[in-house]
Amino acid sequence: MATPDVRVRGPFITGTGYRMNVLSGEQILALDRKHLWHPYASLDPQAPLYPVTSAHGCEIVLNDGRRLVDGMASWWSAIHGYNHPDLNRAVTEQIGKMAHVMFGGLTHEPAVRLAETLVSITPAGLERVFLADSGSVSVEVAIKMALQYQLSRGNPTKTRLLSLRHAYHGDTLGAMSVCDPVTGMHHLFRSLLPEQLFVEAPSTGFHQEWDERCLNALKDTFYRHHNEIAAFIVEPIVQGAGGMRFYHPEYLRAARALCDEYNVLLIADEIATGFGRTGRMFASQHAGISPDIMCVGKALTGGYMTLAATLCNNKVASGICDGEAGLFMHGPTFMGNPLACAVANASINLLQTTKWQHDVQSIERQLTSELAPLRDLSSVKDVRVLGAIGVVELREPVDMKKVVPQLVELGVWLRPFGRLLYTMPPYVIRAEQLIRITSAMRALCEKHCA
Repeated sequence: MATPDVRVRGPFITGTGYRMNVLSGEQILALDRKHLWHPYASLDPQAPLYPVTSAHGCEIVLNDGRRLVDGMASWWSAIHGYNHPDLNRAVTEQIGKMAHVMFGGLTHEPAVRLAETLVSITPAGLERVFLADSGSVSVEVAIKMALQYQLSRGNPTKTRLLSLRHAYHGDTLGAMSVCDPVTGMHHLFRSLLPEQLFVEAPSTGFHQEWDERCLNALKDTFYRHHNEIAAFIVEPIVQGAGGMRFYHPEYLRAARALCDEYNVLLIADEIATGFGRTGRMFASQHAGISPDIMCVGKALTGGYMTLAATLCNNKVASGICDGEAGLFMHGPTFMGNPLACAVANASINLLQTTKWQHDVQSIERQLTSELAPLRDLSSVKDVRVLGAIGVVELREPVDMKKVVPQLVELGVWLRPFGRLLYTMPPYVIRAEQLIRITSAMRALCEKHCA
């Protein structure tokens, strides 16, 4: 069979503006295979790949016309669905004013409004907002804040971070260092990363009766290593990419008390859990605690643009700026991007003016009802649901090359990993769309039984 001509005869200019030649699905795939490298992917030309033409509401439209119900909300970010008129309007209006301006020495209304709103909706005490490019960068910022704070306060031995086993905090260097060094996605780089401290993750589930013994390892680690620990970083309530594990809020309460006792900062990584995913605006609120530093991202812009923020309390901010340097040593080029801030303001406004709590509760009830029976299947180890998160843990790992096309044939978009088949859909998903997702998950689990 002849190789398709994938040459693109460049853009051209017309009297009405800049346009590109339209590529066929075959051309898109050929050019992609030739030049692009996808996240957590090899260069395998047989890996499943699907050209997307558009997306509306909770559906992704493929180049061949097929429509897939999106059970991933674009890696947990598109909480309002796609092509939302309010978010489209925010981007359109802002781009007519300015798409970007440097944040060093300049400021603007979208960033100021966003900072004020974040302070008002996050746990009490978080008064300063550092805007960053992505979730991983916000974790880097948090780590640097903690280290510079301890150095500025005359604690030069507090140079390490404490993290949980099964943790995932991002893909950049500092963030990788606080991911699980053995079972995590970055174990290949273990010898190159700063050596941090790790403690066993809490074993008491979110819905289980609290077991005080869950704290033994944490208490012991604080007691033995507090002179080394600058901060304890934790994903509140839900350990995401490290296994979709839900743990008891009492663990967070105890962690807050231990950090206070031993002069250790508490960093809450709410990148995956923030903006309503667990049923509360932020997962930390399940425990009624306020961290010293909080990272947010993903759903911050409703999935429209990359933006994150690292918030901290005045103790941290003043501690850093009263130190020898006199300022915080970090500054991304696209910090405070007006376009991203504008759509973030619109996304948060939607949360504040719509019934998202009711929607998430409805999703939780439906996921619980439709996924719970899967526990009876021999291929299934566990089923767990919290807020708009539904997880089926299989006994054996899935084969992505086989499983993803099967799910696409069933009309849904899911991205399983390891032994986990899970969904984190947009909050606006309709019941009939969600049942397509849970039915596809059931079909896949039943096929694994065969």
